[in-house]
Amino acid sequence: MLFQNLYILFSINGAFTDVQVTHLTIVAQIIAIISIPYISFIKSILYADMPFNVEIKAKVSNASQLADRVSQLSQSEGTVIHQQDTFFNCSVGRLKLRNLMDGNGQLIFYERPDCGGPKLSKYSISNTQDPEGLRAVLADALGVKGEVKKERRLFLVGQTRIHLDTVEGLGHLMELEVVMKEGQSLEEGEVIARSLMKELGVREDSLVTGAYIDLLLEARG
Repeated sequence: MLFQNLYILFSINGAFTDVQVTHLTIVAQIIAIISIPYISFIKSILYADMPFNVEIKAKVSNASQLADRVSQLSQSEGTVIHQQDTFFNCSVGRLKLRNLMDGNGQLIFYERPDCGGPKLSKYSISNTQDPEGLRAVLADALGVKGEVKKERRLFLVGQTRIHLDTVEGLGHLMELEVVMKEGQSLEEGEVIARSLMKELGVREDSLVTGAYIDLLLEARG
């Protein structure tokens, strides 16, 4: 009912275009969720069916050597993608708008603990064909926390996405994302992640805890 009323409010007298109404409705839904983080049982209902990954993130000391190992393992040269992520202020989890630099984007909300080893990441994604317009609305509504610009080389190994990233302001990093299948447990995902870490020579002391945006903000003081 709340969102129906908001839609009527946004649409009245043709004050907004259909695209703007969509953006404003998305913002209203986001605000409704992130403004009540202290009600844990509501969060559990909202996020119960969210898909999840098991992830690790690590610093890379020898990018060319790691790229060779990943290419051999995946039997491919990977796919190069340019991405610009805008993070917005959010009282629970992280909210980012990913501009895919081709006229499309993805609004991504995710929750993930800040720890070094394999970790559970629950997420929700909504696609958009107007990332710049949506960014403007979200920036006005929530405020911008920061931006991450990167060149990503994507490889697929089984059910795992391997990202070799060159991040502006940070240098070379890598991610493993084990995309969990229905019925698989967190423990199974951790086994897959640690096995790939071993095959690729990713050491425990190279693991990082937070997101790229956290590393950038920390580096800037």
